[in-house]
Amino acid sequence: MTEHAPPASHGLKTPLEGTPAAVWDDSAPIAAPLRLISPRVAPEWVDYNGHMSESCYLLVFGDQSDAFFRLIGIDEAYRAGGHSLFTVQTMIFNLAEAHLDDPLALSLHLLDSDDKRLHIFHAMHHAETGALLATGEQMLVHVDMAAERSCPMPPELARKVAAIRTAHAHLPVPPQAGRSIAIRRG
Repeated sequence: MTEHAPPASHGLKTPLEGTPAAVWDDSAPIAAPLRLISPRVAPEWVDYNGHMSESCYLLVFGDQSDAFFRLIGIDEAYRAGGHSLFTVQTMIFNLAEAHLDDPLALSLHLLDSDDKRLHIFHAMHHAETGALLATGEQMLVHVDMAAERSCPMPPELARKVAAIRTAHAHLPVPPQAGRSIAIRRG
């Protein structure tokens, strides 16, 4: 007989969990790109090779996504109303090593959006040297959690996303954006 574990509790928490969404100010300038978090490499992020583990790059990019969600109005109250953004695709480029206690500077560029999807691009730099450490590209989809399907963003959320997209429209597309994985031969 196999013993089953109890149902998983909500164990993974983001640093901003429980923080209400920001109050949007239509007159405030929108940074291009957004600079939302600046953590230091924590001991639990360092692996047996002595540098930040690959999964922790995604963890940090996820924390920045959470800060972005709160900027545009998605927090626990929004999710309790039955809607959220889900990540449906991610591509990470690990470009240089990050080590214990390194200060990180992150940015977020909204590359594109439509009524249901957001295409975002994260960049992680060493905050002191400026070295580009990693990038993360993600496709997010707005969902109706009860129906378990995508749905258009409500007008207020769509308006904020459109404002950020307009502010980011002049930014160059990062060279890692839109790339695929392949073994190049020839």
